[in-house]
Amino acid sequence: MFWNKDRETMSRKEIENLQVELLKEKIEYAYNNVPFYKKKFDDFGIDKSSIKTIEDIRKLPFTTKNDFRDNYPFGLFATDMKQIVRIHSSSGTTGKPTVVGYTKNDLETWTNLIARIAKAAGVTDEDIVHIAFGYGLFTGGFGLHYGLEKIGAAIVPASSGNTKRQIMLIKDYGATVLVCTPSYALHIAEVAKESGIDIEKDLKLRIGMFGAEPWSDQMRKKIEAELNIKAYDNYGLSEIMGPGFSGECEEQNGMHIAEDNFIAEIINPETDKPVKEGEYGELVITTLTKEALPVFRYRTRDITKISTKPCSCGRTLAKMSKPIGRTDDMLIIRGVNVFPSQIEEVLFNIEGISPHYQIVVDRKGALDVATVMVEANANLFFDEMKKQKQFLDNINYELKSALGIDVSVKLVEPHSIERSMGKAKRIIDNRKF
Repeated sequence: MFWNKDRETMSRKEIENLQVELLKEKIEYAYNNVPFYKKKFDDFGIDKSSIKTIEDIRKLPFTTKNDFRDNYPFGLFATDMKQIVRIHSSSGTTGKPTVVGYTKNDLETWTNLIARIAKAAGVTDEDIVHIAFGYGLFTGGFGLHYGLEKIGAAIVPASSGNTKRQIMLIKDYGATVLVCTPSYALHIAEVAKESGIDIEKDLKLRIGMFGAEPWSDQMRKKIEAELNIKAYDNYGLSEIMGPGFSGECEEQNGMHIAEDNFIAEIINPETDKPVKEGEYGELVITTLTKEALPVFRYRTRDITKISTKPCSCGRTLAKMSKPIGRTDDMLIIRGVNVFPSQIEEVLFNIEGISPHYQIVVDRKGALDVATVMVEANANLFFDEMKKQKQFLDNINYELKSALGIDVSVKLVEPHSIERSMGKAKRIIDNRKF
């Protein structure tokens, strides 16, 4: 099924010609409206006349998460606040969020991009969609909501948490589509079985639209078997809009990129040079239609590969593979971006602990669990249990305030965390994706 067949079946030449024209327009727009990009483009000698082919995008400078941080909160916006109708944000590396804004046109674009990936996955106006993403500053909940609603599907905005209630609503309301993280989908299946639910007989689910965290094809097979559905992947990130950048069609062999709205590059993260088609590298994204926040060559840090071969579904839009890792130290835990530096900032402001810590990430059942191992000083470690508990409760509270999710904290004896002469090993990730 198509949402906009003309745009989804263009020839490669038509796609690239459209991208070049939109890129020229957006360069001029950003130059005139975003001081950050005016300076960048002046420094690099860039104007719209320097863009003649799609390869000329490589003349433009990269944009990074640090640029968002340095221009916090609204320094990268191209419009005044009177035109901004929505603000979302994601976590940042130093506790300050990455802030993104949307005009009315941006929201309409976003809605249509979600409708496109939903249609590609087989969602129709006869479906009842249960959304178990959190609603708030995170782009996932609202992003998927309005696009699915545009199709004509009935939306159950359940938000996150209270799994037994989620299952009750899925069953009683007859949901046919589930939207959440893949790990939470497995958790729903586990809790449903423990509650005596016969998933095949009692539930009507047929499609799952999952994203916000990495997951493997092995995990897809398990989800499909446990929930008796077809599970589809989609990809996006707040800095470039949110979910909707790409999504799988019913062939389930790669996520079609909305190339009429974005330019996707794959570069070697060490040399910053483009890699050959089909080779893994870092995904770099340029927005072509954003009004409030145009972004050029944003380094996502996600490692993936792209193919421009037409799909058997009839779409000619390029496809990206599931990201297989990252070039930085960011973790994605239950759909939330977590940086060791965020944890470090909290810990370093608490007296009684050393600067030595490790983050251990495990998967218990279907859910990710993070434990922060913290070295306590000798006096605290041998202090009475009541004081230790109060101390742990304080650390837990501070970490949850900074990260937005619960993590476990475990006090360990002084000098028990391995020291390194080089870069400290802060993360032990035991998950299997």
